[in-house]
Amino acid sequence: MGITRINPCARWSDVTVYNGIAHFVEVADSDTTADVRGQAQQIFAQAEEMLASVGSDKSRVLSCTIYITDFANFDAFNKEWEAWFPEGCAPSRACVKAELANSELLVEIAFVAAAG
Repeated sequence: MGITRINPCARWSDVTVYNGIAHFVEVADSDTTADVRGQAQQIFAQAEEMLASVGSDKSRVLSCTIYITDFANFDAFNKEWEAWFPEGCAPSRACVKAELANSELLVEIAFVAAAG
């Protein structure tokens, strides 16, 4: 079974698909000065585009790993998380406090979703 890489470059691919499972990571890319809710909204909008590129949608997200820089932002982030997923479709998830490569970023999410 082949591996499909969407928009690969030297450091990453936008999405990597293997055996019907899509893997991708999103950070806020249009306004890194936004608060955690604004960054989460950007991430979810970008995720919808990535999911659509592999014939999927947010109801087919299997798991997420959330990297957040400050747990003081956890409740605000969760409000956006809960608003984004359709009822009954929240995936399994892990949430880790982490230092991100760009100090303006407040959250980064690694997604795993069923493709096709």
